[in-house]
Amino acid sequence: MPEPVKKTEEAQGGAGDPAAPAATDTLAPEEAPAPAETPAAADTTPVAPQPESQAPDTKTDLTGLFTEKPQSGEVAVGENINFVAKVNAASLLKKPTIKWFKGKWMDLASKSGKSLQLKELYDRNSKVYTFEMQIIAAKPSFAGAYRCEVSSRDKFDSCNFDLTVHEARAVEGFDIRAAFRRTSVDGSEEAGELDFSALLKKRDSFFKGSPGHRASKSQVKSEPDEDVWEILQKAKASEYEKIAFQYGITDLRGMLKRLKKMRKEEKKSEAFLKKLDPAYQVEKGHKMKLCIEVANEDVDVKWLKNGQEIQSTGSKYIFESVGNKRYLTINHCSLSDDATYTCVVGDEKCTTELFVKEPPVTITSNLEDQMVMKGERVELECEVSEEGATVKWEKDGVELTRDESFKYRFKKDGRKHVLIINEATKEDCGHYTVKTNGGESMAELMVSEKELEVYQNIADLTVKAKDEAVFKCEVSDETVKGIWYKNGVEVKADARTHITHIGRIHKLTIDDVKPEDQGDYTFVPEGYAFNLSAKLNFLEVKIDYVPRQDPPKIHLDCMGHTADSTIVVVAGNKLRLDVPITGDPAPTVIWTKGEKAGSEVAAETWSIKDGDVMTEGDGRLHVESTKGHCIFTIEGADKQDEGLYSVIVRNPAGEDKADINVKVVDAPDPPSAPRILSVGEDSCVVQWDPPKSDGGNPIIGYVLERKKKKSYRWMRLNFDPYTDTTYEAKRMIEGVEYEMRVYAVNAIGMSCHSAASQPFIPVAPTSEPVGLCVDDISDTTISLKWRTPEHLGSSELDGYGVEYCKEGSDEWVPAFEGLTERTSVIIRDLPTGEKMQFRVKAYNMAGPSAPTSLAQAVTIREIMQKPKIWIPRNLRQTLIKKVEETINLVIPFQGKPRPVITWSKDGEPLNPKQVSIRNSDTDTILFIRKSERKDSGKYEVKLQIENVEDTASISIQIVDLPGSPEKLKIMDVWGFNVALEWKPPKDNGNCEITGYMVQKADKKTMEWYTVYELYRRTNCVVADLIMGNEYIFRIYAVNMVGLSLEPCFSADSAYIQKTGFEYKPPTYKEHDFSEAPKFTHPLVSRSVIAGYNATLSCSVRGIPKPKVTWYKNKMDISNEAKYRMFSKQGVLTLEIRKPCSFDGGVYMCKAVNASGEDAVECKLEIRPPGTFPQAQITKEERDKQMNKAD
Repeated sequence: MPEPVKKTEEAQGGAGDPAAPAATDTLAPEEAPAPAETPAAADTTPVAPQPESQAPDTKTDLTGLFTEKPQSGEVAVGENINFVAKVNAASLLKKPTIKWFKGKWMDLASKSGKSLQLKELYDRNSKVYTFEMQIIAAKPSFAGAYRCEVSSRDKFDSCNFDLTVHEARAVEGFDIRAAFRRTSVDGSEEAGELDFSALLKKRDSFFKGSPGHRASKSQVKSEPDEDVWEILQKAKASEYEKIAFQYGITDLRGMLKRLKKMRKEEKKSEAFLKKLDPAYQVEKGHKMKLCIEVANEDVDVKWLKNGQEIQSTGSKYIFESVGNKRYLTINHCSLSDDATYTCVVGDEKCTTELFVKEPPVTITSNLEDQMVMKGERVELECEVSEEGATVKWEKDGVELTRDESFKYRFKKDGRKHVLIINEATKEDCGHYTVKTNGGESMAELMVSEKELEVYQNIADLTVKAKDEAVFKCEVSDETVKGIWYKNGVEVKADARTHITHIGRIHKLTIDDVKPEDQGDYTFVPEGYAFNLSAKLNFLEVKIDYVPRQDPPKIHLDCMGHTADSTIVVVAGNKLRLDVPITGDPAPTVIWTKGEKAGSEVAAETWSIKDGDVMTEGDGRLHVESTKGHCIFTIEGADKQDEGLYSVIVRNPAGEDKADINVKVVDAPDPPSAPRILSVGEDSCVVQWDPPKSDGGNPIIGYVLERKKKKSYRWMRLNFDPYTDTTYEAKRMIEGVEYEMRVYAVNAIGMSCHSAASQPFIPVAPTSEPVGLCVDDISDTTISLKWRTPEHLGSSELDGYGVEYCKEGSDEWVPAFEGLTERTSVIIRDLPTGEKMQFRVKAYNMAGPSAPTSLAQAVTIREIMQKPKIWIPRNLRQTLIKKVEETINLVIPFQGKPRPVITWSKDGEPLNPKQVSIRNSDTDTILFIRKSERKDSGKYEVKLQIENVEDTASISIQIVDLPGSPEKLKIMDVWGFNVALEWKPPKDNGNCEITGYMVQKADKKTMEWYTVYELYRRTNCVVADLIMGNEYIFRIYAVNMVGLSLEPCFSADSAYIQKTGFEYKPPTYKEHDFSEAPKFTHPLVSRSVIAGYNATLSCSVRGIPKPKVTWYKNKMDISNEAKYRMFSKQGVLTLEIRKPCSFDGGVYMCKAVNASGEDAVECKLEIRPPGTFPQAQITKEERDKQMNKAD
C-alpha cells in the first residue's frame, strides 16, 4: 500500500517555515524549533492512497486508527525514553500491524537490540493495543525525525514525532552567560557563529533536569519555569535590554532578529481546505492517488510534475473531481514517476514528493554446477523475478567485467541472464556467483582436460585376392582428424585406396586386394598420444587339378579368430562367417547351431544345395553360397546368437565338417544403486556392487556422476574409469542435498546408469565438546559435565557418547548404550579405587567428533567434605506466616558422604503428623501444609558426618487476627463531641496491635461510618456530630493480619442536644425550557452520480425533541424502503440508496413539536456516470438558502 510520509514542520512562534530536512540533517541556528513548541505535522491524518486491487472510489477516505499518538520528546545522553502509541481494535477485522521508522525509510524493526526495544501489549477488556518503543542509553546520533505507521487490511494511519538528545547535564550550576559566549577558531570572543536556539534548548533542558526543577510543590508554585521568548513577546521594546541582562543574553541583535521571525503570523490558505502531504511512498507497479480539498467547488486546478503540466493522455493519469475534492490517480507507477508533484489553484499551490519504491529483485532459477572439457563453451544461466534487472557476476568473490579479450560475455533475455565463457581453460575453474539486490546464487565450474574415447577399435582382417578390405574405427570427438599408416609409412589415397571421415567414424577402404597389401595398418588421431592398430592378412587360394569326383573340403585356418578358435562379435554388429569350400560336384552345405559349444544336440539347422537355400531361418539370418564359398550372416547379433556353429559339406564323394565358436560381447549391466558410507564437510564416501553381468568382457572400471537434489543436471566426477567399488567424492557444498549414480565400463562401452542413491547432505563432524570436568565423585559413581562444541556445522547435533577405560589401557568402553542429549551424565558401577580415564564425543550426521578427555586419570573414591548448612537470606530473620498458610522451607547444604539430618523445635523432636521432612543429597525441606499458632517457635537443623556436625536455627512466627477490644465506654458528651475510652484485647494475634478502627452510627439509620481508620491510643474524641441525633460506637482492633473478627460496642448511647432555631429552605420558581424547533444547519443542494448512495444532512434543535418528517416534492417518504432516516443528537441524515434519474427533485425536512415547527429544503440532481453537472447552484442561491434557514 502506498505510504504517506509526513515531514516535521518547524514551529517558530507560529511561523510556517518549509518542511524540515531528513533526520540526519543539521538545522541552522535561525531555523531550529523552539523547545516549548511541538511539531504540527502529526495534527492531521493524511488521505492514504487506495490499493491497486480496488477501483477508484472517491467517496470513502481512510480514517485514523490512533487513539494515542507518540509525542515528540527530549532526553539527555545516556538516559532512556519511551514512545507510546495506542490503537483501538474494536472496529478492526484484523490485528493492526505497526512499523517504526527513523528518517524516511529506515525500518527500526531490524535495529532492535541492546539500544532499542519494541514492545506490544493488548487489553482484552478495552480492546486496545499498546505499542511501545524504548530507546536505551540515548546517544547524540539518535536525534532526528521518527515516524510511526499502523495498518490493518484497508485502513492506514501514520504520525511523525521528533527526538532531541541533549548533552549530559552538568553536575554544577549552569552558567547561561558563559554558554552564550561566541566561539571561533582563533579564540576571539567577537568572531564566530552563535547557535542561539540550541543554547536556549540546552538551558531549558538543564532547568527541567536540575534538582530545583524537581523540588516540592510549594517551591514549584513560588518559582515557576519561565520561557524567555514569552516574556520578550509580551514586553515592550524599551524593556528588551533589561530582560536580556537579567537572563544573561549578550547577543541582542540575534535576539531581535529571532523575535521578529517569531512575530510573523502564518498566512492561512484561501484556496485550499486540505493540502497534499509533504511526501508519499508507493511500490513500483502499483497505483497512487493524490487528493486535495479546495475552498471553491467551481475552481479549476492544474497538476504539475517537476514543474511541467500533466496532460490527460491515455490511462496513465486520471483526473477526478468530486465536490470540493480533486484527485490525481497515477496508474502503474514506475521509476520515472518518482518526482515532485504540484497542485495549482489560482495563485496558490501545494507541493509533495512521490517516492517510488522498487521491490528487491530475487533469483527464481538458480545457477547449476557444470563440468566441461577444455576448450568448450560454457553458459551459466539464471532467471530473476523482473525483466531488465541489473545483476552482478563474480568469480571467487571478484567481480567480472567485459575485458579486452572478450573472454566473458553477458547476455540478457527477458528475465534470463547468461554468463558465456568461450573456450574454457583450467583457469576458469572456480565458484561463480550472480548477485541481485534481493539475493544471490552460486555454482561451481570444473574444467577437465579433453580425453578422446574410442567407441569402436579397428579389427584384424583376412581377405582373399580381389576382395575389399575395410578398416573402420569410431572416436568420441567428431572434429578430430587422423592419419593412416601401413608398416609405419603414411597411406595416401589413390584409385584403389579410399580414406573417409564422416562424423566420428574414420574408414580406410582398399579395393581389389593384392598380396602386397598385406601388413600392419595404424590410425593415429591428431593431437593425441595413442594409436589404433590392426593387421591385414591375405588369403591365397590354391586350386589343384582333381578328378571329376572330388570329395568336399572346408578350408579354414586360425587367421581372424582367437587362439581357442572363438570368433568375438560386438552385440548389434553384423556376424559374417565366410567359409571357403571345395568339392566336385558342388557339395550341399548344412549349418547347425548347438545350444552350447561342444554340444551334439542341434538347436537350429540351415541347408543349401546347388546354391539354393533349402531351409531358411528368421529375417536376421542369411545363408548364401557362391563358387568356392559358403557365407553365413546374422544381422544385429545379440547375446542369444552366442554358441557353437557347425558347417557340414556333403557330395557323393564324401563330406567334411568344421566347428566355429561364436562369442557375443556387449556393454555391462548397470551396477547396483550406490550406498553412502560416510559424509564429510565437502565430501562423501560412496560404495556400490558390481553389475550382475559384465557383458562378456571384464569390467575395466566405473564412472560416477552427482547432482543436487533439486537440479536436473548430472555432473561427471571422473573421466578415466575408476577400478575400485568405493569412491570418495569431493568438492561439494556443505548443507546442500546431493544424489549419486554409477556407470560400469568394459572394453565394449559404458552401461546404463544405475539407480540414484538415497539423497545425502555433506556435513562435517562437529568440533570436540569443551570444558569436560568432574562434577561429583563417590566410591562407585562419577558425575561428568561439559559444554556443547564451539562449531556445530549445518547439521543438528544427535547427541553425545561417553567412554571410559582404565589408566594404561587403550580399550575404551561405552558408559551407556546409545547417545545422550544432555551435557552432564552420571556413570555408575565403577570399580572402587581404580584410576579411570574418561572422554566424550559429539555425534551428528557425519559421525563422531574428535574426543575430549580429562587432563588426567581420576581415582574412583569419594572425597570427604565437611557438612555446612547454607541458610537462605530470607530465613536469617524471623519468618512470619499467617494461620493456615503453607510453610515450605528449603535449606541447602553440602557434605560428603551424605550427612545425617536431624530437625527439632525448641529442643523437642518434631511431630510427624503436623510437620513433613524430605531430605536429598543437597538440601532438606521442612513442610507444613496448614500452619497453626502452636507451630511458632525456634526450629533447629543439625547435619552430622561421623564426628563432624553443623547446626542452624530458624525462627517462625505464626500470626492471626486479634481479639476484640474490651470495655468501650462513653466518658463524656459536650457540644457536638463525644469522648470514648477502651482497653486493648486480651489476644493480640501473636503480633503487635498496630491500631484501632473507630466507627459511629446513628440509631435511626444504623449505618456505620468510620471516624478513625488506624488510631493508636486507647481513647479518642469523636467530633462534628449532628445535633438531635443519638449515636452508638464500635471499635475494631488492627494488627498486621487485619481487623478483629468482632468489634466492641459501646454499652450506652450518646445524644447530641438540639439548639433553639429552625431551618427554612428557600423556594425557587421552575424555569420553562421549552423551545420551538429551529434548523441550525440547512440542507445543501447536491449533484450526485447515479448508482452511488447519496446522503442529505442537516441539524435541528428544539425542546421537547421535535418529530421529524422527510418529503420529496412535498410527498411524505417516511415509509419508503428506498430511503433510510437517521437522527443522532440533533443531526438528521437521509440516505438514498443507489439513486436513479427519477430520484431527483426537491427534498424537504420538517420538524414539529408543541412549541412550533420549522422546515428546510434543497435540490438533488442525479446525473449519469462519467458526466459533469449541467448547472451548479450559484453562490447567491446558496446564500439565499442559508438566510432562509436562519
